[in-house]
Amino acid sequence: MSSVTGLPELIKAKVRSIPDFPKKGVLFRDITPILKDPAAFEAVVNSIADFFSAKHAEYIAGIEARGFIIGAAVAHRLGIGFVPIRKKGKLPYKTVSKSYQLEYNTETIEVHVDAVEPGKKVGIVDDLLATGGTSEAACELIEQIGGKVVGVGFIIELTDLKGREKLKGREIFSLVQY
Repeated sequence: MSSVTGLPELIKAKVRSIPDFPKKGVLFRDITPILKDPAAFEAVVNSIADFFSAKHAEYIAGIEARGFIIGAAVAHRLGIGFVPIRKKGKLPYKTVSKSYQLEYNTETIEVHVDAVEPGKKVGIVDDLLATGGTSEAACELIEQIGGKVVGVGFIIELTDLKGREKLKGREIFSLVQY
């Protein structure tokens, strides 16, 4: 697996910026153009997989919904298992949950209680790091069921929203920063 030279530029060229979505004042960074381009998608997956391979991840956990797309592909590339972290009420088996504060409301995510064996190394993947609340909750969930979080990987990081501060002490990987 090798990272692609010029990948940050490729990503920025592909990411579609949509003003006022999902609400006025928000500039949404849409990764779907990357997903429809096989070469760009492969380069993103390989780069994130390289990061987690070096960490000896034994599972990749993806955060609903775009984290599922990237995370499952990374897990497949590494030949390891995938763990879905979903919004409350979406998983069919016994779960543990974690609530966290968003700008105007509270959200809850869950993971199956048996998603990883105690002590296993888990990489967490999502498309974008913004305020860090969802990623912080995902890390806490994996640790609650006995996993060891070895890093958190993203395609995009919105640096002005200071998500790294919520993930302080954790290794963070992002392909591009805005």
